Amino acid sequence: MPVLVDTREPAPADAEADIIDRLERRLGRLHARRRLGIEADHERRARARRFDLLQLESWAPVLRGGLKLSGLYWRARRNAARIEIRDNIVRSRRLPAAFDDFTILHISDLHIETNDAAMLRLAELLPPLVYDLCVLTGDFRSQTFGAFDRALEGLARLCAHFSAPAYGVLGNHDSVRMVPPIEDLGIRMLVNECETLSRGQERLYLAGVDDAHLYRVDNLEKAAEAIPDDAFSILLSHTPEVYRQAAHAGFDLLLAGHTHGGQLCLPGGVPVTLDAALPRHMGRGAWQYGAMAGYTSVGVGACVEPVRLNCPPAITLHRLQRS
Repeated sequence: MPVLVDTREPAPADAEADIIDRLERRLGRLHARRRLGIEADHERRARARRFDLLQLESWAPVLRGGLKLSGLYWRARRNAARIEIRDNIVRSRRLPAAFDDFTILHISDLHIETNDAAMLRLAELLPPLVYDLCVLTGDFRSQTFGAFDRALEGLARLCAHFSAPAYGVLGNHDSVRMVPPIEDLGIRMLVNECETLSRGQERLYLAGVDDAHLYRVDNLEKAAEAIPDDAFSILLSHTPEVYRQAAHAGFDLLLAGHTHGGQLCLPGGVPVTLDAALPRHMGRGAWQYGAMAGYTSVGVGACVEPVRLNCPPAITLHRLQRS
């Protein structure tokens, strides 16, 4: 008697239950339920209001109209696809010898669905690059609520061009439901977690925290609990706003994004706003806080509208060197 196999896609309810089950087993029931609950509250508020001054998506028509009136709109659109490759050297006497010249490709704030031209340009830039590790510091999707299928499809196309292991953290635009499908693409997501990177007998520790800006579900203590006191450690955070906590916890390097460097800046690259509670010199590029080095990526994508002025999008190659 023939065996009948059901090849249909699982029903949406079954798929949702599977994702929640995976999240609870991975993150713990408390964190998973808390994150999902905060997301549900945010989505209900966002959908209930056609225009909300605190809702980023509400400002798109205003921004577009203002730039068109000023005659800068199409220039700003072209700028948004002109991605630069930047280099940053991080020197530390604490760096293990085996990791001297270890190179990290840093990609942030893709906002994938917003700008197809930028995603195509990024796909062209990635293949020739040489690096040991790729890190993605959040904001994979464009909106702060709703579906994320298109973001996952675009991310899958980019993953095909990665030539080294990839790690990521969630941003304030991302749903925790994205963690399982992103990991299915081959990107190890660090949700208040830490990974050990080994070269011979020496170790480097890579930790990542959940979003500390909108959802405020970051847990630095949990992320760092397995890191030895004398070890060289790197923290991935979507926002650099955790710089004080990270420095006092003993991290050697903080890699972040979120600010877009201002995205729309005055001549000279002076940001109008950074949407982050931190000193303005930490809003883009390399900076130092105490013994900790930091770097805030200006990001690849754009928020609200695919436009940039005096602040081109960029990816960064960080080279670790022993002092």
